[in-house]
Amino acid sequence: MANSRNIYLAILYFFLSTAITWWFVDVCPLYTDFPQKLLSTGIAGAKWGLQIVAAYFFLADKKWDFLKNMGATCLVGSVILLPYTIAASFTKLNDPLFFIASLIVAVLVMIVLYFLNVQKLALPKKWFWGWIFCLAIAITLQLTVVFSVIKF
Repeated sequence: MANSRNIYLAILYFFLSTAITWWFVDVCPLYTDFPQKLLSTGIAGAKWGLQIVAAYFFLADKKWDFLKNMGATCLVGSVILLPYTIAASFTKLNDPLFFIASLIVAVLVMIVLYFLNVQKLALPKKWFWGWIFCLAIAITLQLTVVFSVIKF
C-alpha cells in the first residue's frame, strides 16, 4: 500500500515538474526555436531519467521512497522557477539575468534536497555523487549544445 502511494506521488511530482519546467523554457527569450527548447528540456529530463532507471534497478526495497523523494526534489526545483515564469508570462519582466538567477537557485536547492534524500534513506553517498555527475554533464550540454556559450 505504501509503495502504491509513493508510485502515484512520484508520477505526480515528476509530471508537475515537467509541465512547470516546459513553461519556464517556453517563456525564456534565450531560446530561439522549438527544437532548442525541446533539446534543453530533454537534457534536463535525462539526468532525472538516468537516476530513475538506476533507482528502479539497484535500490530494491527503498526505490519507491527514493523516487517519491526525488520527484519532490525535482518539483521543488521547478516551483522555484515559477516567479520568473509567471513574471515573463504576464508582465514585461523577462530579464535573462532573472532567468539565470532562477536556475541557479533552483539547482542549489535541489542539490541540498537530493543530498538529504540520500542521507534520509541511508543510501551510499555514490547516489548523491552520481546525480552531481549527471548534473555536471547536463549543465555542460546546456552550455555547449543548447546555447553555444562554451565551444570546444
